[in-house]
Amino acid sequence: MNEVIPGILEQEWGEIEKKLAIIKPFSKIVHIDLLDGKFAPNTTLLDPTPFARYSKEFFFELHMMVDEPIDFLDPWAKAGIRRFIGQVERMEDQIAFVAKAQTLGEVGLAVDATTKPEAITVDYNDLDFLFVMTVKAGFSHQSFLPDCLEKVRYFRSKTNLPIEVDGGINDVAIIEARKAGATRFISTGYLFKSEDPVVAYKHLTSCVLD
Repeated sequence: MNEVIPGILEQEWGEIEKKLAIIKPFSKIVHIDLLDGKFAPNTTLLDPTPFARYSKEFFFELHMMVDEPIDFLDPWAKAGIRRFIGQVERMEDQIAFVAKAQTLGEVGLAVDATTKPEAITVDYNDLDFLFVMTVKAGFSHQSFLPDCLEKVRYFRSKTNLPIEVDGGINDVAIIEARKAGATRFISTGYLFKSEDPVVAYKHLTSCVLD
């Protein structure tokens, strides 16, 4: 099943809460970006505590663009996060990360725009999904990089796991990503810069109907 998932990349809790209110009428799944300023020159809210109050309303997935994602698993799981995405570029031990995350919820590994798909070295059978950045990780409102879809095609040739794509996903890019084999589509800028996020979400969903 194909899914459009709203994404949030913000530094302040107040802005996150505003976006959760916008998302609530049309999606119960929310993608939260976590940046520590080390993986990329950008930071987001690093305190998981406020998310706990919404953990029964939303299914949160956490995209960890950080140094050693394994160190962030426990506190965010305690706040109710149930799906974890770790970027492999700053991950010392993929096996250890996956094993720990599996005890806390769903787990996927991510590759950045310039990272080869072979950088994921764990057995795909140990993962719940795979994740491909279709822009350089770290900032919203970037332009989709179609060459990144080669990685989606590579992963699809190897597995039937869900494949998420994130970065510059609009109503054109989403169709190309679906054709390449992606099944989950993170939309941040396209949704929140639109005049009506509800209408924008429904339009994106219509583009990837089975």
